[in-house]
Amino acid sequence: MLTADQASDLFSRLLRYSQADETELLIAGGRSALTRFANNSITQNVAEENYILSLRLNFGGRTARATTNRFDDASIRRLVESASSLARVQHPDPDLLPLADQSAFAADAASPQRAFEQTASITAEDRARGVEQIVQAAARHQLTAAGIYSCSESMEAVLNSRRLAAFHTQTSAEVSITMLGKDSSGWQKANSPNVRDLDPLRLAEIAADKAMQSAAPRELPPGKYTVILEPAAVLDLAGFMFWDWGGQAVLDERSFLNNRIGEQLFGANINIADDVYHPLQAGAPFDGEGVRRQRVQLVENGVVRRLVYARGTAEKMRQSPWAAKVGPITPTGHGFPLPNEMGEAPLNIVFAVNGATRTPAEMIAGAARAILVTRLWYIREVDPYEKILTGMTRDGTFLIEDGKIRGGLRNFRFNQSLIEMLRNVEELSQPVRASGEESFDMVVPAMKVRDFNFTEVTRF
Repeated sequence: MLTADQASDLFSRLLRYSQADETELLIAGGRSALTRFANNSITQNVAEENYILSLRLNFGGRTARATTNRFDDASIRRLVESASSLARVQHPDPDLLPLADQSAFAADAASPQRAFEQTASITAEDRARGVEQIVQAAARHQLTAAGIYSCSESMEAVLNSRRLAAFHTQTSAEVSITMLGKDSSGWQKANSPNVRDLDPLRLAEIAADKAMQSAAPRELPPGKYTVILEPAAVLDLAGFMFWDWGGQAVLDERSFLNNRIGEQLFGANINIADDVYHPLQAGAPFDGEGVRRQRVQLVENGVVRRLVYARGTAEKMRQSPWAAKVGPITPTGHGFPLPNEMGEAPLNIVFAVNGATRTPAEMIAGAARAILVTRLWYIREVDPYEKILTGMTRDGTFLIEDGKIRGGLRNFRFNQSLIEMLRNVEELSQPVRASGEESFDMVVPAMKVRDFNFTEVTRF
């Protein structure tokens, strides 16, 4: 895999051709492999290695970006020529700041360990053995398994002509399993930088148990129910709100937080931070400009406290009418590579629980009547300001009565305000690293929520 020294050498070669006032190079890539299985057998095994050079040049406020995945001198020269020709025909950007300097990624915080040799050395045979365990579990329970087992080793680097040099490496392993019965299904997924945190057989047994318990599903009428949402379901719903936490979204008045910062928006038991340094999180400790990420308390006891900012957004926010309403305004290391229209967003979400927690099993045991939701899918935003979402349950929806799971249910469509949902949380579990399908991985709890709005029953 590309090393820090090799990345530095590439930047030095590129600088020989650049005549720009400022030069910034982003390098990203690595090795990845995937084994796919369906109908209880492996159907695909693929692997690739690729790296991207993304160059941004600045000529007196005129800036543009060009990319390549070829590292020979002729390709690097063409990359510089492309970025130069694009930049020179742009209008000057009056808001463009000088590049971040080396102090922006000062070593004032320990970079998290996210690269593990055991994960990097996973082979196709290792993945096949994991799939074999999954398929054998499916066969034992007379089910059909489908899913993936993937792994990767990746790197990111930001280098610029103001002597900033930020470099990060990471490994990842992921298993996703769907178990299919005659009229039911169960699902489980997990992802971690450290493959030792993954147990394919355990995940398979959980998915199989859900498929078996949800067989012969009965139908309940739509309505408002108390629900117990497993962490994956919480994650896929919550993920729809965090793009609104960027300062640029507030300045553009496209955030549901406009006129709500400092308010008691959620229940007092909701606490959310963005924290790349959390031991269950993943990702680089710097943003698209090479600025070190800060831990930011987004929500405290249900009150929206802070936004996140790229360097340019912080500067614009300080000069805006919002300045007196949004709390401290400093670059937080959450920006995307420039130029972009999004600005920034928190991508290392960590829910915290202050006080007592209950396991999902304890939530079930304490529920007189509720619906257990494994996961949600096909989620779409209906109202961006009230954060009303619609979608469907999938792969394990269960009726709970008198503290016990009584069987599977036909799936529901829901129309639910995320704001209202986070006001109605009655119980929380200990947060865990969770993976879903509609959003990025987070550290989230299971939640018991009252009055969750199911609007119709699906046909499956």
